[in-house]
Amino acid sequence: MDSGNSCDYSWVDLVFTVLGVCTFLFDLGADLWVAAEFYLYGDYFWFGIVLSFVFVSSALLQMFSWFWYKYDTKLENFNPQTTTETLLLANNDNGGRCDRLKLVHVFQLGFLLRYVTAIEQGFHVWWKKRNEPGHAIYLTHDLSMLRLFEAFSESTPQLTLMLYIIIHNNKAETFQCVSIAACFISIAWMVLEYHRLLRAFLPEKNKLGYSSSVVYFLWNLLLIAPRVGAVALFTSIFPPYIGLHFLLLWAALLLWAWAQHTDFMESGPGEWLYRTMVALIWYFSWFNVAEGGTMGRSLIYHTFMAADSGILLGTWYWYRDPLVTDHYVLPLLLALLASYLLGLLLKVTYYKLFHPKIWQPVFRAGEDVPDNLVYRSLSPTDALPSVINKRMGALANSFYFSSSMPAGGKTNGNERNATL
Repeated sequence: MDSGNSCDYSWVDLVFTVLGVCTFLFDLGADLWVAAEFYLYGDYFWFGIVLSFVFVSSALLQMFSWFWYKYDTKLENFNPQTTTETLLLANNDNGGRCDRLKLVHVFQLGFLLRYVTAIEQGFHVWWKKRNEPGHAIYLTHDLSMLRLFEAFSESTPQLTLMLYIIIHNNKAETFQCVSIAACFISIAWMVLEYHRLLRAFLPEKNKLGYSSSVVYFLWNLLLIAPRVGAVALFTSIFPPYIGLHFLLLWAALLLWAWAQHTDFMESGPGEWLYRTMVALIWYFSWFNVAEGGTMGRSLIYHTFMAADSGILLGTWYWYRDPLVTDHYVLPLLLALLASYLLGLLLKVTYYKLFHPKIWQPVFRAGEDVPDNLVYRSLSPTDALPSVINKRMGALANSFYFSSSMPAGGKTNGNERNATL
């Protein structure tokens, strides 16, 4: 999977990959500790819920990883470059490759396999200077997407559950606080790493500085926190109905993802799996999945979710126990409102001041353009690099707004809306 020299791979990338697997293992260890504590306390229902979050999330990650490996091994230029990949993927026909990969994913080890190969490949690129950086970058891009999926399919629901239990019991155990910290670390790391790797699709990423990542990180956390809080508070008074609320809203969001004609995976079943994940992410946070008119979609989403969260909070306020909640209800509601408004303000600030304007070339109708090439440039005069990972490239294509650039380097002046 050669990608040329579109991007550099440095020790920072290797450190981020190593820290990524550390945060994942810490999060997983915290989940297993929480499950064990619930079991020892005799809370078998919560024990089962925590384990179900872990197993469902793991199964989803393995499915995505399997789909991507299956596609990648069929590429003509696929060449195993690490010891781990060679043992699993080389010296056999494609069927043998798929059989070994399938077995690894059945045992829920596909995600860790990607981390092992990414760290090994990154070490060879940065320290020993043996390999080109393209394959290492490719691997880290896929890991970023998988961590994004893991954060919203396991860490965010787990965080909501822990907050609900603390609110319901009106006390916090040590293991619950550790779980909350682990979930916040996982979500925060996902946000930061996802933004950093999307920036890698820009050839002048080093000129952008760290301020944009800080602002991007803050507005995401400030918008996610009140949403999680609203769901947890509603659940504390109507536990049976939160499942119905989630299913109805998730189904509506799934239809909305389908209506946007997403094109992320390489097969129909894979695309529907991706849409189910997008709908799950949308339940907690905005995630752009399509080009064009994204400002309108973002406004629709934020308006709808603000109304939904307001209904959840209003219901909780009306049916809460005043004797238990009166001493903190007003500060809590003000904090959630302030977090949401500040998050929106920082989001607008980000797109006004930190989000780069970029251009993409326009190809003539009928021209054969390789689907594994994604072009990005900060100005019409910059060189246009190629990045082979079309999955992350498609998301970068949706994330960064652009105006069309015809041959000759002159823009047509028709800018698309910013992808809020």
